[in-house]
Amino acid sequence: MGTYEGALSQTGRAVGLIRSLAVYHAVPLRQRRLRRLYATFAGPGDLTFDLGAHVGNRTRALAALGCRVVALEPQPDFARLLRALFARRTNVKIIEAAVGARAGRASLSISDRSPTMTTLATQWRDERARDPVFARVRWNRGIDVDTMTLDTLIARFGAPAFIKIDVEGAEPQVLAGLSQPVRALSFEYLPHALDYARTCVTRLTALGPYRFNWSPGESYLLASDRWMTGDELANALDTAPAQRRSGDVYARLDPKETGDRRQETGAA
Repeated sequence: MGTYEGALSQTGRAVGLIRSLAVYHAVPLRQRRLRRLYATFAGPGDLTFDLGAHVGNRTRALAALGCRVVALEPQPDFARLLRALFARRTNVKIIEAAVGARAGRASLSISDRSPTMTTLATQWRDERARDPVFARVRWNRGIDVDTMTLDTLIARFGAPAFIKIDVEGAEPQVLAGLSQPVRALSFEYLPHALDYARTCVTRLTALGPYRFNWSPGESYLLASDRWMTGDELANALDTAPAQRRSGDVYARLDPKETGDRRQETGAA
């Protein structure tokens, strides 16, 4: 890479990082809502995983609740930022790695100016590249990164109370590396890529008696007043409110099936 191209890349990386910090850390109301939502899934001392931690807004909320947080982020610039942001947090561990179906090494497609679109999922990336909605996104470089599986993380740290997954189309790969049910988790959905969400729901349903809800955009509010079956969730994500913007699907083991009284304090 020449001097000019290198300077452009450095500028793009700085712009993308600053934009993400502004979007995810500059609105105090979002943190309060996020903590309120996450408190229905985990509390002081509970182990949690933040997969695709990015600039750490979800890690920040979980840590503020007193949870133990293992946060994984494969982008080197953002992993360095996370280590700086949480250097004094004894309940936060940062790992510079991705999570996938297998442990080893994988190619990460990076969008410096839109770093939230960085992904391991090449098919998802190529589909988004053809989608007019993402016409301004460019994946301008790739790097090889370490990958782990959820089973590996659980073997190392223990079973988490909650897992947040936001890995831009690689969510099915992440869940393919999980062979046991966990109490609760969330994963991102895109209205233009609902097949990926359906694959995740199918995988989770095979692992245990899960019920589902969803939260649009960055509202951090559950859209439904009751927890749904996988089929009911699929219908809900096809409705106009869910189609307006991306959001998160939340899954929890059905407390009626597991006898977990704590989870019955959430939406019925």
